[in-house]
Amino acid sequence: MPTPFHLAVPVRDLEEARHFYGGLLDCPEGRSSDSWIDFDLYGHQFVCHLDPTLGETPRDDCRNPVDGQGVPVPHFGVVLEMADWDALVDRLTAAGIRFEIEPHLRFAGQPGEQATMFFRDPSGNAIEFKAFRDIDGQLFAR
Repeated sequence: MPTPFHLAVPVRDLEEARHFYGGLLDCPEGRSSDSWIDFDLYGHQFVCHLDPTLGETPRDDCRNPVDGQGVPVPHFGVVLEMADWDALVDRLTAAGIRFEIEPHLRFAGQPGEQATMFFRDPSGNAIEFKAFRDIDGQLFAR
């Protein structure tokens, strides 16, 4: 099994982050303080650090073209099994999440074919969740 990554991102409000990551994305909460919260993001240590200077307006990040889409940069996310990706799409759609890039199949019929979607957390952090029919064979396919 690969080792988990650790990622820390700024958020404008910890309770808002707790609701989004712990509630909507169903990430179990680990340790926390009055300035940060650890979450288990599909087996990875994901930390939200309070940055009250972020304000109400999400960041306007740059975009790079990928398969005809303007992909927000920077972004982070997790590669899921296809069934888990489908279930997450259903949960996010039911919750009324506004997608930056709608769930779709990227690189169809090519090496690296993947299901992908992009959305933002309440603090404006761009998130991508993707899935492959064959993760081991397609994740780094050329």
